[in-house]
Amino acid sequence: MKNPFAILLASLFGLAVFTGYSQGASRKSTEIILLHTNDMHARIDNMAKLAYLADSLRKSHPDVFLVSAGDNFTGNPVVDMAPDKGFPMIDLMNRCGFNVSAMGNHEFDMGQEFLRKRLSQAAFPFICSNFDASGATLGAVKPYVVLGTSTGDSIVLLGLIQLDDNGLPSSIPTHLTGIRFEKGWIKARKYTWLKERYGNLIALSHLGLEDDIVLADSVPQFDLVIGGHSHTLLDKPRMENGVMIVQAGSYLKYVGKTTLQVDHGHITGRTDEVIPMASLNRETPGVKSLVSQYNSNPDFDKVIAVAEKPIEGVDELGSMMTDAITHKVKVDFAFQNKGGIRIPSLAAGNITLRDIYKLDPFSNQVVLFSMKPAEIRSLLCYGFQHEKQADLQVSGMTYTIITDGHLHCVSVELYDKTGKPLNPATEYSVAVNSYIASAYIFDHRDKGTTMTFTTTEALIGYLTDMKTVSYSGVKRVSVDLSH
Repeated sequence: MKNPFAILLASLFGLAVFTGYSQGASRKSTEIILLHTNDMHARIDNMAKLAYLADSLRKSHPDVFLVSAGDNFTGNPVVDMAPDKGFPMIDLMNRCGFNVSAMGNHEFDMGQEFLRKRLSQAAFPFICSNFDASGATLGAVKPYVVLGTSTGDSIVLLGLIQLDDNGLPSSIPTHLTGIRFEKGWIKARKYTWLKERYGNLIALSHLGLEDDIVLADSVPQFDLVIGGHSHTLLDKPRMENGVMIVQAGSYLKYVGKTTLQVDHGHITGRTDEVIPMASLNRETPGVKSLVSQYNSNPDFDKVIAVAEKPIEGVDELGSMMTDAITHKVKVDFAFQNKGGIRIPSLAAGNITLRDIYKLDPFSNQVVLFSMKPAEIRSLLCYGFQHEKQADLQVSGMTYTIITDGHLHCVSVELYDKTGKPLNPATEYSVAVNSYIASAYIFDHRDKGTTMTFTTTEALIGYLTDMKTVSYSGVKRVSVDLSH
């Protein structure tokens, strides 16, 4: 005769299994909306539109999260030059309801003390997994964040920051003192346990699109990579090794909208669309009013010079910026990196302080070197290889990059203002900004002398002295691809 107690246990066990399966089968998956921005660079004019979009979606969807893939600061004087530098951006991000931001390289442009203050004012965490700032002025930063949903599901976002060839993010190295960095894709492998625990893993990445592809190939555990740094507008998601990569341009001209279907922690569906901010007509009144307040600083409207014609592109803008340095310090040559030229053009007519702070927002100091032509060539070749195109604009000379046909710099032809080749034995005085001096890898016996003024100050002084300027058609850099 069978044991009646055993029969009862078996019946209860079977009922429990059946009941659990029924609940799982009837439970709907969770729809999660991730509104994502990247590389806003303190452009605040569309923040009221972003706030309205986020608030509207929150009214109809219980699980809406607003995230940034980094570089929230640097690029708008009303934010960067505010009495409490950077605070207007944090204030507006708080009011929009951001849930999390990655750390971008330009988060460090104000220095660690300023950044630490900004992070303390943020109503949301900044995350980064591939640096350790616990022993630095900044202090420890969370590597990841877990965002809970209305149905009890969670999504996990892991922060990552880009590194240059020198092993540091693209920022002034003295602003990074005491922080230890590791390559993003290597560090990300150490966090794949998050996928096992929560069922999903999302990268909030400030690596740039090329390195996001490397990340996806190296760590296929990621379901989604929300990217930044390269300012790439991906109209359609890129699929790489089963990982979906998205990015929404820059300067808050667009916002990405990723929709996820999540079932018991596992992402079962994912789509992404890019929304042009120009297509949005509604704004949150309180945020709009605050933006207007931050923008209403008459000091930035002071006219310092007049452009006779539009000054367009890196050749013309870079020539003006480097001429400002040679004008200030009377050196033979000055160089300006392409990445430090932050606007595409200046219109003909009045040039204001606001224009200059947008063009050159970094407050890099000027550094002087004594260099022979061979050392100058090593600097120019490094810039070319780093950017995969002509990088350094120049004053006092012209030059041509000679390649081997595979975009490898093999030599540089250097000519003075008269078109005469530089003397290989001559020591020339050379000025660069402090970012080039510390982040670029090039030959130089001279350790360099740092001036007490910035490239921005030199530019303002130069334009004030010149009163009118014209750089139409100026081009001092070329690349020879015929070899």
